[in-house]
Amino acid sequence: MLHLLDLSLLQTHFNRLVDKISQDSNFLEEALASTIKVDNFTERLFNIYRHVLQEGRTQSIVLGLNRSDYMLDQKEDGSASLKQIEINTIAASFGGLSSRTPNIHRHVLKVAGRLEECKRILDNNPSAGLAEGLSKAWDLYGSERAVILFLIEEVQRNIYDHRYVENELWKRNIPVIRRQFEDVCKTGCLDQNKRLFVDGREVAIVYFRNGYMPQNYTEQNWEARLMIERSLAVKCPDISTHLAGTKKVQQELCRPGVLERFFPGEPDVVEQIRATFAGLYTLDMGPEGDKTVAMALAKPNQFVLKPQREGGGNNIYGAEICHVLEGVKNSTERMAYILMDKVQPRPVHNYLLRLGSPLKLSTCLSELGVFGVYVRQGQDMVLNECAGHLLRTKSDEHSDGGVAAGVAVLDNPFLV
Repeated sequence: MLHLLDLSLLQTHFNRLVDKISQDSNFLEEALASTIKVDNFTERLFNIYRHVLQEGRTQSIVLGLNRSDYMLDQKEDGSASLKQIEINTIAASFGGLSSRTPNIHRHVLKVAGRLEECKRILDNNPSAGLAEGLSKAWDLYGSERAVILFLIEEVQRNIYDHRYVENELWKRNIPVIRRQFEDVCKTGCLDQNKRLFVDGREVAIVYFRNGYMPQNYTEQNWEARLMIERSLAVKCPDISTHLAGTKKVQQELCRPGVLERFFPGEPDVVEQIRATFAGLYTLDMGPEGDKTVAMALAKPNQFVLKPQREGGGNNIYGAEICHVLEGVKNSTERMAYILMDKVQPRPVHNYLLRLGSPLKLSTCLSELGVFGVYVRQGQDMVLNECAGHLLRTKSDEHSDGGVAAGVAVLDNPFLV
């Protein structure tokens, strides 16, 4: 049985972990050493990270808005345990829309005459929690005229998810502007104190809702990202926090002794975090990576092959794992991936309401996301909270793909 208080506490531990990783340059260098040799996108991010380290960090305020995703792993003996799929440290989405789904399901239950069941739909308002983190960082920045810049794509399909968070900020009288990388390229500049100005307006926070995939970047956009990272503006996330969320870092955290490095003298915290880890395996060159390749080729249906990519739809399953690994098993290209145990959740039957799809009873799988918010100023953690949750449900016909891909739908936990 899931206990929400336990999940909330666990999320604050993960907030601390991400923040500690982002401050440990030696760990990031070691963890990503092999990946940056073969993955150009991660290499470009890491080059910006090195540039910032060498120049010196300008801003002591750190803002993290992340989401840790889990599934219930069903064992053969019938027991189940919560296993982390990944942690998203950049552009963690659906905090806005998931703030509205409880009322939708309550309305449906009322129309169906199920008034008692309405009480079993949990309250949930991540948009307010995410806005609280942005608001706290904006206050600490200390300029009432400075804006929060939402860095967005040219075509923004998920705009309403943004707007709910944005509207929470306007309620607090915090000005928000929405701009693309191209706008930062054309009108962005740093003054002598490295304050960032875009369209002549001082920027207190750059909130990245874009910039997590290679196709988001032209050479000009890379230059804009570097300028943002060098600036006095608070970055959400900053480049080190972005790197802390990579798949390779997730895999390295599973190694013995690594969590203890970040939580010395806190064995209970280490135990709680480690209990959520599924098996994660390196594909670096050498005997350990060779063993991983052999294991995956022998039983591909028990694993997921993950590249260093965000945004959904990138993971590789089943026979396709064999196809990919056979092509790279003797090449350093395999180091661009990690291997993870495939979590085996218990399916349930439900109806998925999707545009253009017939309404039918489907065999479904669900994934629970937990939003985390933290703000640090120097060495002082001034905010560390769980901000709410997200439930996504999809048919078991689909191995990968989320809401944006049209595969999964937004859902709500139902207390039993």
